[in-house]
Parts: sequence; C-alpha cells; structure tokens
Amino acid sequence: MFPTILIVDDEESILKSLSGILMDEGFETITATNGYEALKCMEEHAPDLVLLDIWMPGLDGIDTLREIKKHHPYVQVVMITGHGTIETAVSSTKMGAYDFIEKPLNIDRVIVAINNALNFRRLEEENQFLRKKSIEKYAITGDCPATAELKKQVGIAAPTDAWILITGENGTGKELVARTIHQLSGRSDKPLVDVNCAALSDEGLENELLGHEKGAFSGAATKKHGKFEMAHGGTIFFDEIGDMGMKTQATILRILEERQFQRLGGGRTIPLDVRVIASTNKDLKNAIDEGKFREDLYFRLNVVPLHVPPLRERIDDIPALVEVFLAKTAEESRTTPKKMTGEAIEALKQYHWPGNVRELKNLVERLDIMTGKDTIDLEDIPAPYYQVDKNGEKAEEPGLYSLFSYNRLKDAQHAFEEAFIARKLKDFDFNISETAKKAGVDKSYVKKVRQKIYPA
Repeated sequence: MFPTILIVDDEESILKSLSGILMDEGFETITATNGYEALKCMEEHAPDLVLLDIWMPGLDGIDTLREIKKHHPYVQVVMITGHGTIETAVSSTKMGAYDFIEKPLNIDRVIVAINNALNFRRLEEENQFLRKKSIEKYAITGDCPATAELKKQVGIAAPTDAWILITGENGTGKELVARTIHQLSGRSDKPLVDVNCAALSDEGLENELLGHEKGAFSGAATKKHGKFEMAHGGTIFFDEIGDMGMKTQATILRILEERQFQRLGGGRTIPLDVRVIASTNKDLKNAIDEGKFREDLYFRLNVVPLHVPPLRERIDDIPALVEVFLAKTAEESRTTPKKMTGEAIEALKQYHWPGNVRELKNLVERLDIMTGKDTIDLEDIPAPYYQVDKNGEKAEEPGLYSLFSYNRLKDAQHAFEEAFIARKLKDFDFNISETAKKAGVDKSYVKKVRQKIYPA
C-alpha cells in the first residue's frame, strides 16, 4: 500500500507539478485548493501526510494546521510557503507541524522531508502500540467491587504528578499497581526505576540511590550513576519502604524536599525531577509510634493513599486471574493456553490464599506444567487448595496453608500463626476470649485474625 499525501495550495501549477512528481516517486496524491477543501479531504480520504501551504485565501495554513492537529493528531504536516519568517516557522512547529519548507520548492528537499515525516509517524505508531501492550501487560485484572474501586482510584491519580503510597499484604500486586500508574502518567515515556528497600542496608541503599564518584570510598574504581539520576524525568518506586533504615529515611526526605542531591564523594549538585511512588506491607502508623519510621516522611509520601485488597477480598476475580496466568504461561512456552474447569476454579475460590495473587500465579504455573492434558480439572488441584477426607468427601478444612509459596521465613511464620489461630477459632466456636486463653495470645490478635480470615 502506497502512502497517500494531501497537497494543499491555492496555486494550480504547484498542485499539478507536485502531484505528478510525487506520483512518480510512488506516492498516491490528493489535492485541495484551500483549507476548507483540505479538512473535507482529511475526513474522506484519511491521508498519511499533508503538504500544506501557509498563505491561502479564506482559511489559511496556520488555522488549517490547527484544525488538522485537533482532529487528526497523528497525521504529519509539512508546511510550505513563499513568504517564510522565523516567527511563522516557530508558530507552525509549536502547533505540531513536522517541518517547514520555503518556496521555490527544491524537490529533493521535499522528498526527504516527506520520508522523514512518514518514518516519524511509523515510530509514533509503534510507540503507541508498545505503550498499549505495556499498559495491557500491567493491567489490574478483575472486576469485583474491591478491584473496581482500586482501578477507579488509579485512573484518577495516575495522570497527576501526585506522590502515592500503596499499602497491602505481600503478594497482592503492589508493584503491578505502581507500574500501571506510571504507564498511565505523563511520565510514561521516561524510566520507572524501582528500589528494593528491604534488600539493602542503609549504606548500600544510599549508594544505590545517590551513586558515587570515582575514589569516593574503597572499591569505588569508577563513577556510578545512582537511581535518582536514572529516574530523572520519570518515576522512582520505593518497594517496601517500611524496611528502609532511619538514616536513609532522613537522607531521602531531605533530597525529596530540596529536589537536588550530590553523588557520594562528589561536590556537584544535581537537580532532581521525579515522581515518587512507595509501597509497604507494614502499618506505617504503628512503625511511627515505635520509632521505626519518620512521621514527616510518611506525610510527605502519603499524598494519595491506595490500598490493594488481598485475594480473599476479591475471590470473584480468580477466574479472570487464572485465565490471564494460563495465557501468560502458554505465551512464554509457545503452546496453546490450557483451560480450567468450573469445578476446579470453584475449589480455588474456597481457599484462603495467604500468599495472595502471587501464590495463585505460582499454583497456576505449576498446574500448567504438571497437568498433561489441555484441561485442568478438579482432580488436578493439589492439597491444600483442594483435598478430600478418607471417605472421598471434600474436607472441611483446607489443611496447612502452602507455606512454601513464601520466600522469607518471617512471612511463612506469620502465615502459620494466622492459620493456627483460624483453626483454634473454629475449635472454640469463634469465642475470642477462649481462643486467646487456650492459644496463649492476646485477645486483640485473635480478633484481628478473625476479622481478616472470617470477615463476614
């Protein structure tokens, strides 16, 4: 298919000569003698590029350009004029013109401008496609009320430049929400740089963020750019900021307020332009009371709070999540996506999911690999997600939670404690005082576990 070019000029001789030359070069052409005809041609023929004269009677080139960019923003426009001025060129470029050519026209210059503009349009279309794919990749899956509310809040907050604090349990998808916010923001064409606050000490985290000059300390053999520099113009994501040490918290607060910093061992002040998104699985208000988190940093970060609900509060999203995970696994292995029966999905909906969406994703990947058929059935679902008693009936309890889905011992211990209290609550008919006494724990902890696991 040959690109179509709309030529707009009030001189008939230019229309004929340009049209003939461009057709010889392999382009299809349409002509218009004024701005009104041009706008009509835009609607009827959807050209790939417009060669637009500035000086025309009636609707001139500048006003025509404004209308084209208003209704067809991705169509490239090359302006042509016999009375060019710097002011006119600047004005048309600000309104979206790709190039500006003066008469008498040099045909080689025209051909180069056309090809460059068409290549630029292809790049724009590719970027739009890739951005769309990226948004789809990080889309929040599900339509249950809790998920719908989260999507609504993300949709409102993302286009702004406001700082955001994302809270939620491990495995709920806080990083996914952060990436979705970045993709929907005005900074999506700039980097999203993530910082794992739980993985580094105060000293290591400071070096990671600020970078260093050569010779700043023993082992600093070369200059290193920190993550603040890498994120300039984009977004920096502090993952699990509740694990950040107090020393680094003070440094971060100062830098974010002053919007500038220096590399370790350096003397040059570097400006900082970033949007900040932070996440945590901790109760930062309790951490403030315990002296483990700075109150001023908390209020600086918590401009827009977003809470990611646990999977047990969005059980109706499980069918959609399973479908997405099966499709992703098939894409990675270049196979046809498997299906899961309604009975199997219903069994999964009865499980408590202490590991949240991450645990579900790991299970689906395992089932996809280990099930040697196209459909995953109820019989393929392993314990503790589904199990039967000695009579072949579905067991009342799902058994011990899948503690091995956790990477950290601390998380597995916490999950076991909740499972233990949940079982004892059932043993003692949900009597909080009796359960606390028998288990040897505080009543407030038992009450918290009951509200979390048995919210109804």
